[in-house]
Amino acid sequence: MRRLVQALGVVLVLVAVQAVLPGPAAAKASWWSLVPPLLAITLALAFKDVILSLFLGVWLGAAMLDGGNLASGFLRVVDTHMRTALVNSNHISIIVFSLLLGGMVGVMSRSGGTLGIVKVLEPLATTPARAQFAAWLMGVLIFFDDYANTLIVGTSMRPVTDRHKTSREKLAYLVDSTAAPVACLALVSTWIGYEVSLLGDALKAGGSPLNPFSVFLSSIPYAFYPLLALVITLVSSVSGRDWGPMLAAERRARAGEVSAATARPLADYESSGLVADEETPKRWFNAAIPVVTVVFATLVGLFLTGRGALRAKGVATVDLSRIVGASDPFTVLLWASLLGLTVAIILAVLQGLLSLRDALDAAVKGFASMLMAIVVLTLAWSLGEVCGGLETARYLVGAVGPHLAPALIPAAVFTVAAVVSFATGTSWGTMAILTPLAVPLVLISAAPQLHHHLVAETVAAVLGGSVFGDHCSPISDTTIMSSMASSCDHVDHVRTQLPYAVLGALLALVVGYLPEALFNVPVFLSLPAGVGVIVAWFWIVGRPVES
Repeated sequence: MRRLVQALGVVLVLVAVQAVLPGPAAAKASWWSLVPPLLAITLALAFKDVILSLFLGVWLGAAMLDGGNLASGFLRVVDTHMRTALVNSNHISIIVFSLLLGGMVGVMSRSGGTLGIVKVLEPLATTPARAQFAAWLMGVLIFFDDYANTLIVGTSMRPVTDRHKTSREKLAYLVDSTAAPVACLALVSTWIGYEVSLLGDALKAGGSPLNPFSVFLSSIPYAFYPLLALVITLVSSVSGRDWGPMLAAERRARAGEVSAATARPLADYESSGLVADEETPKRWFNAAIPVVTVVFATLVGLFLTGRGALRAKGVATVDLSRIVGASDPFTVLLWASLLGLTVAIILAVLQGLLSLRDALDAAVKGFASMLMAIVVLTLAWSLGEVCGGLETARYLVGAVGPHLAPALIPAAVFTVAAVVSFATGTSWGTMAILTPLAVPLVLISAAPQLHHHLVAETVAAVLGGSVFGDHCSPISDTTIMSSMASSCDHVDHVRTQLPYAVLGALLALVVGYLPEALFNVPVFLSLPAGVGVIVAWFWIVGRPVES
């Protein structure tokens, strides 16, 4: 009887939704365009079922785009939006890269390499704080690409942080909040070419003679959120203090549970038969060599593809940042992950640790461990397709209003970028939408002598807001990949990271953009003030994990 009542309730809800659902003309670039992503995000956080939540968001948006019809919208989820998301070559590259890296980790684990790494790092990472600092440091050092950073750091450090009773949520946070902030600021990274090209096009459209690379360099000190996010992760890792949901997760981990009892990790290596046998030698280099292979192959590949692309255009340059900016990161990541998997298999077989059949079986189990993450990624990309069709970003940009004082443009742009990135789950997409709008707005509104300074600050605001929204959003691909690499429940990762990310965003506004706009506070005072507030916050609001 109870199930009958529940089914009847679902039917009544669907009938009510069908009655009020608008068609595409009314939904596009209106407040209705916000409903699908907000529904998916709210349900995911409330009920901790990210797959169902994302599917319902995609379904609702698909119905709006298909004339407000829920029945046909249900079919459009798979035959239009999911298919379009998977046709994207970059998305397929991420899936294949994740599968290959998952296979590599499977072979490394089965051959005893990951336990060997734990043994080597044991004398160095002797406490939870040192283990977390090692994860933070690795996240900062692998600065050339955020995807590579996320998967390498998460998979490499998970056995170490598990051994020292650090929660999976904390590891996922350290992975997620060092990857994009480092990559977006590094002068040699896969982000640099994209950022400078967007800026160059926007300056050209606005009729400005400013050099885009020079403006980008000038914008780095104003990238308050990425810089402060790195400080927050560092203080959180070395202080032994946390607050909010992260404190509860860390105290649970110290009691012996690195994941909550109800957690559903996006990738689960422990329960998939990938743990090495007791008699298998635990040799650290069976994990270190494949990881170094991935890093080295990525760096070499970025150089070769970037140089080849520039030569094809007739450009001869020795500028390393420009070469990396012109590279093909997705192709390079495929090369690197395939080489890493191959090296892991060869090492295991040559030493007699695994037969070729066992090594391939471990690789396939590593592939399988990524299945849930790939489903979530596909649904997240599908929701992004729906938001694109509904013109969600255009509505949010238009809602800001055209009447802004020039000095307040960076603060307003940061806020809009954060909301757009949160709703759409993409930092690069947000930058592509806002940079061509925000830069000409500054050029039109501000006096010519202020152009360089205000454009630089506005570009930093677009960048910072995009990264912040991306960090907070459950539908972001990098957030999903951080959960996957850390073998963490995705909703638990978002829920524990959100307060820390919001702290960084509020400080970016309150200590950075607003004082600079209203009181001309110089940036060399804003950043130290932000660092001081972060340290004070952890000592006043935070509590020792181990009391």
